[in-house]
Amino acid sequence: MAMVNIKIEGISYQVEEGLTILEAAKKCGYEIPSLCAFNHGECNQGSCRVCLVEATGARGLVASCVYPVAEGMEITISSPKATAARRNSVELLLSNHNKNCQQCDKNGKCELLNVAYLTGAREDAYEGVHSETHFDEVAPGIVRDTSKCILCGRCIERCKNAHGLGILGFENRGFSTFVSPAENRSFADSPCIQCGQCVNVCPTGALMEHSEIDKIDAAFAAGKVVIAQAAPAVRAALGEEFGFPIGTPVTGKMAAAMRRLGFTRVYDVNFGADLTIMEEGTELLNRLQNGGTLPMITSCSPGWVNYAEYNYGDLLPHLSSCKSPHQMQGAIIKSYWAEQNGVNPEDIFVVSVMPCTAKKYERQREQLKVNGLDDVDAVITTRELARMIKRSGILFDRLPDEDWDQDIMGDYTGAGVIFGVTGGVMEAALRTVYFKLTGKESEPIEFKAVRGHDAGIREASLDINGTTVNVAIASGMKSASVLLDEIREGKSKYQFIEIMGCPGGCINGGGQPYVRECFLPHESDDIMDTYKEKRAQALYSEDERQTLRQSHKNPQIVDLYEKFLGEPNSHKAHELLHTTYEAREGFNEVK
Repeated sequence: MAMVNIKIEGISYQVEEGLTILEAAKKCGYEIPSLCAFNHGECNQGSCRVCLVEATGARGLVASCVYPVAEGMEITISSPKATAARRNSVELLLSNHNKNCQQCDKNGKCELLNVAYLTGAREDAYEGVHSETHFDEVAPGIVRDTSKCILCGRCIERCKNAHGLGILGFENRGFSTFVSPAENRSFADSPCIQCGQCVNVCPTGALMEHSEIDKIDAAFAAGKVVIAQAAPAVRAALGEEFGFPIGTPVTGKMAAAMRRLGFTRVYDVNFGADLTIMEEGTELLNRLQNGGTLPMITSCSPGWVNYAEYNYGDLLPHLSSCKSPHQMQGAIIKSYWAEQNGVNPEDIFVVSVMPCTAKKYERQREQLKVNGLDDVDAVITTRELARMIKRSGILFDRLPDEDWDQDIMGDYTGAGVIFGVTGGVMEAALRTVYFKLTGKESEPIEFKAVRGHDAGIREASLDINGTTVNVAIASGMKSASVLLDEIREGKSKYQFIEIMGCPGGCINGGGQPYVRECFLPHESDDIMDTYKEKRAQALYSEDERQTLRQSHKNPQIVDLYEKFLGEPNSHKAHELLHTTYEAREGFNEVK
């Protein structure tokens, strides 16, 4: 890599050619106030003008986030001219911003407030007419409030970069510009997959998850039997909300906190993940051995299912008919658990704690009802669980490590834990499929060829007792579409494909804690590049600590089949644990 010589505040440095001034300054020990989260992959084209600096060779002040360094460039960050310009830019943003900060769910994690503090911006420096507000709370997963939008464009770019979609865009021009789905439609009336990646990168509260905490409060008040269950990826990130380093697993403290919030039972969705593997692994074997539709594609990610129904309706027979783990577990709670505990299913209120905003949509799908009842009654994100803990005055870091409730569905295996990372569902399934085909456990137990935390496509070929199984893994719809187009064209060589909606898998879900350098002073400078890896390692390390690491070895799963379900893919299992799909309006027909 070629190097260039520059000066910052009169001090000489050598930096890589091609870096922006913002990036180069960071490497040299300066953090220019900005609304750019370093290395998040989304570009705002310098539209907010917050990171202005002086640089030789430029005409006037330049936006350091997009202006490249050059040989001999001299950069001034702290001159009165640059300092005043940055403050003025923020004050202009504040002049058109809804400043009801106390009522905003982004309070404490708002990048606009942070940069206002850094630049010394005054909130009332400019007063005038505000642009028209557009508010959308119709969709189950995401709320849009343009009164808090600063038109940075991050959400637009994240949708394109992660999924190859253009759900969001700029509408109108000039002072009337706002961000929305096409024609200012609701997210509910657009082919949005509800993944929440746009929420993850929004610097303000313009995009937020649709909170369901009020539904839980109402259920407690109504005297319901309120049961909570948490997904594996939650334990890998919840600690970040309470000052723990990224990648710190907080399983025991999470169970303790949920118990203190008053839930009747607290369960780990890893049990549901083990159950999913039993059903999905059996379904794959049946397809392999009986000429079923191949490749079979996993169905755990509701964002991916949404995408398939909107864009690849002709390929829906390839999806596994299995419900996702938390939906399966909810169905068991309202059937077997209710029966064993003498509770009317209508009196049970199941709460799922998920890393995902799309799960809020998923729980409302008509295809997932059993006997007219939803499997799950409310879904809250990792962030929402943190808010519930904080408002209750629980000191999370002082909690003891407690176990999940152990009756009926307390056990889980390492295979269930790794569901939260891309490749994890595939690996968990292969551990059981290998046993079903060979009658013995795989050695080594890990299938590391399918591991990796980054978005993209990974593939592997496995010889299992003379049967070659070609598999592929993709996360993010931009990557998934490549595999799906191959299937459409009859060119796919795979028997089994895992697809997750969010890049990196559930560890990077749209409901996980925000990762921003400005709010993580104790993390290393490369945290924006490594946070997914750290969260993934939290799950892999828990898998390694488990005595049982294959789903078919979970004694409570074995017991459930013996006493209630019969066998995997039985008639009763299909009634409770499987679902159907349908192509939706906007389906992209084959041309």
